[in-house]
Amino acid sequence: MRRLLLLMVCGCSSPATAGDEAPLVDLQTLMPTLRVDMRYAGSNNFVGAPIDGYAAPRCLLLPHVADALARVERQLRQRDHRLLIFDCYRPRRAVAHFMRWARDLSDQRSKAEFYPRIEKSSLVPDYIAEQSGHSRGDTVDLGLMQCAQKEADSCVILDMGTAYDLFDARAHTESPEVSAEQRANRHV
Repeated sequence: MRRLLLLMVCGCSSPATAGDEAPLVDLQTLMPTLRVDMRYAGSNNFVGAPIDGYAAPRCLLLPHVADALARVERQLRQRDHRLLIFDCYRPRRAVAHFMRWARDLSDQRSKAEFYPRIEKSSLVPDYIAEQSGHSRGDTVDLGLMQCAQKEADSCVILDMGTAYDLFDARAHTESPEVSAEQRANRHV
């Protein structure tokens, strides 16, 4: 199984404190062939269930952030790379859902996959925050794919050394627990 690393892109210039205070655009309207795997709209995530506020697997962002990410994707395609999007705008009710889950220490169903080496009680604030930049619509979690050809179906996810949303020191960018190749992929 390929491993992924959480990467974040932040526009951070919005005066809005939440996405509902600013206009958001669906990134796929700018890039219809963009590969999106919005984990929180389904059950393949650390909670093990769809997250409140994710009614559809859509990547919503502030317009200037969406435009910047579209430019990045176009540049990557020239080098036979593409983005894989995992999360964009995160409603505040989703953050509240994360916090309810984190405080329910009896729910350990996802421990083996998402936090095998740490106790759930220590996830906040190191891995789960009570406030998220995602709620402003200017933060993106993504991975990177290498494509043998210009077609999206020929893409392979670059090995980043960990799965998406792994709560573990191995997921830290400079972790010494990953290979040199995995670290180099993270730096790309």
